[in-house]
Amino acid sequence: AVVSTQSTGDITVWVDPLDATKEYTERLTQYVTVMACIAVKGVPVAGVIRKPFDDQTYWAWVGHGTSGNLASLHGSQEQEDLRVIVSLSHQGEVKDVAAKAFAPRQVTVTPAGGAGYKTIEVIKGSQDVYVHTTLIKKWDICSGDAILRALGGKQTDLRGDEINYSHELDPRNEHGLIATMHDHEKYRIALQATSKS
Repeated sequence: AVVSTQSTGDITVWVDPLDATKEYTERLTQYVTVMACIAVKGVPVAGVIRKPFDDQTYWAWVGHGTSGNLASLHGSQEQEDLRVIVSLSHQGEVKDVAAKAFAPRQVTVTPAGGAGYKTIEVIKGSQDVYVHTTLIKKWDICSGDAILRALGGKQTDLRGDEINYSHELDPRNEHGLIATMHDHEKYRIALQATSKS
């Protein structure tokens, strides 16, 4: 295998040793993940999401491969009803926005904890879109972004900009996010149009 060399200054490693901390304290362990991500020049190239209580590990290295449990996962195909997964703490606000943005389609909003959990649900096809409308830390989302990229999915902020994971920038992503396996721009534009109205 050919591996290119990079300056160590170009490499950022994000680690989230306990994603869904609040849910962990409430014994909602299905949402708990441990995550690590490698970004080169701000672009996520490898990610690992470990679900310790389910004994599942999902990993991907863009252009080089994925864990076996990701090999056959490609998200869901468009259905009549749209399934949107959101944070437990923001479900009411996002439910209203999603219902308006995706009308006349029926929208089912699923509240869940942990960014890693929500991203895996989109990749597995259990959900169509992961939407987060408020500030979120980059260590919460880098791994999912890398895995989505490796599988042909996409994650951006709500403005449509790719998130830069360089250690030289603010670790906060203040512009929300949308993660999908299919039809990313269609969903993002609908959300953006709704937020402007």
